[in-house]
Amino acid sequence: MLAEYLPTLLFLFVATGIGIALLIIGNLLGPKRPSAEKLSAYECGFSAFEDARMQFDVRYYLIAIQFIVFDLEIIFIVPWATVFRDLGVLGLIEMGIFAGMLLLGFIYVWKKGALEWE
Repeated sequence: MLAEYLPTLLFLFVATGIGIALLIIGNLLGPKRPSAEKLSAYECGFSAFEDARMQFDVRYYLIAIQFIVFDLEIIFIVPWATVFRDLGVLGLIEMGIFAGMLLLGFIYVWKKGALEWE
């Protein structure tokens, strides 16, 4: 039974070996020209100007929530669309209610002004 897993195990070893070999070869043969700018901390393209505890605008969180809502919508709608004919009218009504609730969430975020950037 374990012989059936041999090709998969061999593939994992080869893939891991290639990954490690590429990292080592890149480190050994790659150019090394350090400068003060390259060694400085990268902070969104400019130097850090405050501490890490500064407050963020709530719109960042609203956009993140909106992304999660639309991601969940796709996760549920794609499988539903594949078995649409088998579900019948009841499945159509349930998905309509689901999409309507997501539409209400989108309208709420829109009315709160989360989609408008200054």
